Amino acid sequence: MEYDFHALTQVAHTMADAARAVILPHFRAHDLSADNKLANGYDPVTIADRAAEKAMRDVLADLRPNDAIMGEEFGAHPGTSGLTWVLDPIDGTRGFVAGTPTWGVLIAVGPDTGPILGLIDQPYIGERFFGGAGEATLTGPHGTHAISTRAPRPLDKAILFSTFPEVGSDADRAGFEAVAQQVQLVRFGMDCYAYALVAAGQADLVIEAGLNNYDIQAPIALIEAAGGIVTDWQGGPAHEGGRVVAAANVEIHRAALDILKAFP
Repeated sequence: MEYDFHALTQVAHTMADAARAVILPHFRAHDLSADNKLANGYDPVTIADRAAEKAMRDVLADLRPNDAIMGEEFGAHPGTSGLTWVLDPIDGTRGFVAGTPTWGVLIAVGPDTGPILGLIDQPYIGERFFGGAGEATLTGPHGTHAISTRAPRPLDKAILFSTFPEVGSDADRAGFEAVAQQVQLVRFGMDCYAYALVAAGQADLVIEAGLNNYDIQAPIALIEAAGGIVTDWQGGPAHEGGRVVAAANVEIHRAALDILKAFP
């Protein structure tokens, strides 16, 4: 199937602009409240999450009415074009509620086989990471420039990110810790911004588990366009979520997988 990347790119940026406009008035607002999606545990959703996804769906209804949609807050909407937009209006709502600028708007589009274009937008600090068709860019306070992932380095010199120290199940945690013990630096709580930093050449690895498709499709497209690789822990496709390892290059990816494959 042939894709009009220019048209898809313009739509993605229009959606991100729409999401920014409705999210920013709520960030760090003193009267912000959050509903909890879980009976046991904490998975917050705010008015900003719902407003942002609605704004993006409105753009698609106007510009791409034949495309399917999968969104975190409002689920699936069928389409006939063979393309699906995968949306996470605020990835990192816990960070959003806590006032940290590590959350982001995630937008991806592609066929069932995976995303061909991905965008991570951090509205508060004004950074937008975009990747598709083999090119990746960062637009921010210093303008727009191409980005690429880090060159290979030994695992003991690597920077590793993950969102939660517990990293899913006990087995997931054990696999993560086995890699974490071999790297130079581990940082937590970065949400989608961790993947953006891998794409921008600032970090080497993100290892996570228990992800949904809307958590990972935009990072996959972005990182791959910047020269990196994203798979599951066995080296297979990761666009449906689950266990994910995102790496700056095939060498550091192989080093991580050699450890993670022992934790099926």
